[in-house]
Formats: sequence, C-alpha cells, structure tokens
Amino acid sequence: MKQLILAEKPSVAKDLSRVLGANQKHKNYYEGPKVIVTWALGHLLGLKMPEDLNKEWQTWKMETLPMIPKQIGIKPLPKTGHQLKAIKQLAQRKDVSEAVIATDAGREGELVARWILEWVRFDKPAKRLWISSQTDKAIKAGFANLQPAKAYDNLYQSAIARSKADWLVGLNVTRALTVKYQDNLSAGRVQTPTLALVRQQERKIETFRPQTYYVISLEVGEERGKRVQANPYEIKDQQTAQGIVQQLGNGRVDSIVEKAKTESAPLPYDLTEIQREANQRFNFSAKKTLSLVQSLYETHKIVTYPRTDSKYLTQDMKATMRERLQAVADFSPEVKTYIKNGAVVQQKAVFNDAKVSDHHALLPTEQKANYAKLTSDEQRIYNLIVSRFLMLFAAPHKKVQQKVTVKFGKEQFIFTQNKIVEAGWKTSEEQRASTIQWQEGMTVAPNFSIKKELTSPPKPLNEGTLLGKMEKFSLGTPATRAEIIEKLIKSELMERTPAGLQVSPKGKQLLELVNPSLVSPDLTEKWEKQLEAIAKGQFSSKAFLQQIEEDTKQLVKEVKQSEQKYQDFSLTQKKCPECGEFLREKNTRDGKIYVCSSAECSYRRRKDPKLSNHRCPQCHKKMEIIEGKNGAFFRCKFDGITEKLPTKNEKKKKMTKQEERRLMKKYSQEEPQESPLAAALKAAMEKQ
Repeated sequence: MKQLILAEKPSVAKDLSRVLGANQKHKNYYEGPKVIVTWALGHLLGLKMPEDLNKEWQTWKMETLPMIPKQIGIKPLPKTGHQLKAIKQLAQRKDVSEAVIATDAGREGELVARWILEWVRFDKPAKRLWISSQTDKAIKAGFANLQPAKAYDNLYQSAIARSKADWLVGLNVTRALTVKYQDNLSAGRVQTPTLALVRQQERKIETFRPQTYYVISLEVGEERGKRVQANPYEIKDQQTAQGIVQQLGNGRVDSIVEKAKTESAPLPYDLTEIQREANQRFNFSAKKTLSLVQSLYETHKIVTYPRTDSKYLTQDMKATMRERLQAVADFSPEVKTYIKNGAVVQQKAVFNDAKVSDHHALLPTEQKANYAKLTSDEQRIYNLIVSRFLMLFAAPHKKVQQKVTVKFGKEQFIFTQNKIVEAGWKTSEEQRASTIQWQEGMTVAPNFSIKKELTSPPKPLNEGTLLGKMEKFSLGTPATRAEIIEKLIKSELMERTPAGLQVSPKGKQLLELVNPSLVSPDLTEKWEKQLEAIAKGQFSSKAFLQQIEEDTKQLVKEVKQSEQKYQDFSLTQKKCPECGEFLREKNTRDGKIYVCSSAECSYRRRKDPKLSNHRCPQCHKKMEIIEGKNGAFFRCKFDGITEKLPTKNEKKKKMTKQEERRLMKKYSQEEPQESPLAAALKAAMEKQ
C-alpha cells in the first residue's frame, strides 16, 4: 500500500519525491515503491460566488443585499481543473492507504489541502507533515514524525472562518458601494482599515504647520551640552533665548554619573520585520521581499519557512546551532571562532517555546548556500538573515555612559559621553574620546550658542512603516500583508510614489463613503484575534461567523442609508464615439485605457498609442501602433513615417531573427559541395 502525498507546488513535490525515492515521473505526479507524490497549484478550489448560489444574486442590485447564504460551498477554480481531476484519480486508487498533507505549514496551506481532500471525497486516514525548512534532513525528520491531520483541525477551522468572513464582508460591502455610487468601489475586512492608516498619516501631513523654535547649547571645548527643558519647542523667539542666556554667569559641574549599560543582540527576523528592513535598505516592496525569501526557502533550501510571525526559537533547536553555523562558515571571519567556542548562543532570550506558534524565527538552514546560483537580490536578503542570525553568538554590547550635569543657577546642561567596553555584536559603532577632564565643582565659562530650528513634518508612510502599523493593529497576517498592499494599488485606491504611499482621489472618497466601523482598525483587530483564538481551540468558529453575519447586515444597512455624495474622478470630458457617454480612464497592466462609462456600451481604447518593437526605416526608433478608421498602422512619432501593419500571412512569411540564426548555424555546419567545373579540373590535374 502507498501514501498519497499532497504538496502545494510542483517544485516542492519534486524535492519530496527525490528524498522519498519516487523516481517514476508522470504528467501529474511522481511514484515510488511506497509513495505517490502529487501537487496543487496553489489554491485549486475557492468559495462559490454569489451567482453560483442564487440566481437573484447574478445581478448586482441593492434589493438583494445583504447576501447571507446558509452554506457557501466550494468550487474548482478555472484553468487548474486538470490537476484537481488527476488528484481525484490518484485518491481513488486501491493501492492508496492514506494521505499526507505536505502543503505549506500554515493557515492557508492547511486550507489548500483540506479543500482538495474534501472535494475528492477522501475517506481514508490523513496525516500532516509539518516542517520549517525544505532541506533533505528536515524532510526525512518530518516524515519520521508525521502527526494525525486531526491535530490541525482548529487551524483548518480558523482558515475556513477567515475565508468566509472575507466573502461576507468583502462581497456585500463592495456590491453595496458599487451599486449605490455606480463605480467599482472595492472594500474589505482588512484592506479598508489598511488604506485608512495611510490616509490618517496624510491628514497629519496636510494639517502640519511648521513652527520656529530656538535651541540653547553650552559649548565647552569641542563638546556641546543640551539644555534641560520639559518641552524642546518652548522657546519661540530669539529674544527669549537671548534673555535666558544674558542672565547666566559662570556655571559649575554639579554631578558626574557613570552607568554601565549592556545591550543584547536583536532577535532573528520574522517576515514582517525583514520586509520592513528590505524596504528601508533596498526599497523592495513587501511582495518582492516575500517572493525572494520564498525562493531562498523553496528553491535554494538555505532559509527556514518564511511566513512566520515569531522572532523566537524552541529549546530543542539549540542542538541545530552548530550545523547552521557550519553552513555559513565562510560568511565572515568570526563564524569559525563561534564554532570553535562550541556554537554557544549568547542571546539566551531567543529560546522561548511559549512565543513560537506555528513556526520559529527566520534562520539559515544547515545547507550551505551556492552563491553562484543566487541572484543579487536573493543574496541581499540572505545576507540580512545570516547577519542577524550570527548576532546571536556575539557577546552583548557593553558601554559605560558618562552623564555630566552643569548648573547655571536654575538652568541645567547635560553632556553625555559613551565609552565602549566591549563592542560585541555592535561592531560598527564608533566612539569619540572626551577632550575634557570633568571634575565635580569645576567652574564652566558661560559660552552659549543659540540655534534657530524648524519643526519637521511627518513623513508619508512607505511599505515598511505601513507593515509596522498593520502588525501593531493585527491587520492581516505576515503571509497576507504584502498581498493586501498590492490589492489596494491594483484597485486604484492607493499609489506608490517616490515619496511613499499615497491614497488616490478614489481611495479618499471610499473612506468617506464606507462605514466608520470598517475604516477603523479596531473591528478588524478584534476579528483577527478571534481567528487566532479559533486556531488555538479557544474560540468557536460558528460563533465567530454568526457575529460576522450580524456585522455584515449592519455594514450594508449603513451604506444603504448613507446620504454621502460621490464624484467619479476617473470620468473624463471625452465622449464615447459609439454612444456619446463620457469615457472613464482606467489603469491596466498594458497602460492607461479609456472605457465607456455606460454599462450597456463595451467601447474601449488605449489612452496613448502602444509602442511596438517595429523600427522606423529612417530613424530606427520604435514605432507606435495607431488605431485608425481603416484599421491599425505603424507611425513614427519622431519623423511621421507610417507603415501598414503586416497581415497574419505576411508575419508567417517573414523570417524571425531566431529562425535566421538557426539556418545560418545549419548551413555553417554543412560540408561545402564542389561545383562540377571544380571537380573536372581536379580530375584533369590528377591525370597529369
């Protein structure tokens, strides 16, 4: 009898099959003596859409809202039905005795597999593979320690509850807003409060008014002391500052206090922190960082499971530290010293079983990296993960902070100086030796400077700072936050700009039109904490969904009763040539387009001409494709030359550069043939 192993992606299935000896490759699976390894393609199934459940819900009407089905059900997603059918045939084989869920070890991975097993009506035992890295060693250890799938039922219930909650809130509120205001307005349980966080920061910037203030400093030699004051902005004009300074005579050193400070190394990364760090250092989007870490985990197998929300490690991982260090032995000179000293972790607080939920922090695996196979961006992310990991083995950073207080009557000035005792993990910190021999009671001359300063405006949120706020308010999970940001940009509610993230005019209006309870992160934060509780078996998914249904009814009711007005900023003054209605401007992957604002009209065209790869015969620059009354044609915008677009037959006749190269290669390899004249001459010469 054989195990049917279900991976989430073909690449993972390939690795599992290699380790498990499934060497027979088929179109949809691998097979070996004891196992059959197949794969999903991400989600193969999704919740049914409203039109699948009720004919009345096919048309978007306010009268049919809210849509609260008794049972939603699942259906196959388009384009991947062939793989689902193949899995069903494998599951029904008589030589299959049990299934092993080997999808990503997380909430969404659990949902991917459980829905497939439910759809194919798998009625045999099921087990769960739960691993945090894709190395051969981890895979073997994971299969030696398979758990019953029932042990993860709560995680599955949490995943279903999340999916249904998004269906109920997202589809109902989006439909209500779209129907009421006659424009595509997308709202959601997580995306709307996320958008509101960006807008909240924008309002702070808009209402900011710069203020002038003055700073008084005491200069002693080359050092500068700060004046002690409750409010750093309290001196509003120069006269006040000069008035304070003029009253002061000689000062004296009132106290010298030295304090030893020890700073432990930072904990390893979780997904959100490495996304923030990569955004700050390299300007990577959250989605790009997730993709890079996923590649390091899945393809190169040199980091552990990326979609983690923990910065801690379990106690049993102490035994793996030496191997992980050996894998990165060439990373920096100090690594060999750490190995020689017994691979002892100095940051003891990192080992905390209570703070590790599904997965531990991001770490390098025991597998050595092949840098030649990594892209430059993958190397950057890998270097971040390894550098943070190595800090765990470095000594704490120790310094002595000297604080000198100089008094001028009631006025006090503070001089601080740090002396590094042991650099430890903080190797880059510089120290400057004090040029003054301070002594208590020492007289200090009144050498003051007055500097004019201006308050700085708040900075717009970028993806790094937005991720931090999303984490603070429990908006989404580490695995979904990048996707939420991308969805807001794709739906034209938010834009990326060189300065940071910016809410579009459409997004600003949406936040005014949508329910205040959905704009605030409080309600979503409450929902997310309940989902976490469901995963831990501490809350009922049934009670959660009943509450979501009630909240959905209230949200739709508020939209229906709203008297807010909506202005479509995408509507242009250009008229549709077919029906006369105004055209609406839309962003697409292929550039900006114009579409007719009338629901009955299907007219659409590009806003700007499409740039082709066809070159102008005169200036050799790329020509535009122009849609004319008699069809499309090429036009050079630099010298006005036009050319007819080739027909399908003409395109076939025209040889591509690739075909040209292939023919050249073929002919260059053939033996040159002698002409009849050359052959006759050769024969005549041989007779002589």
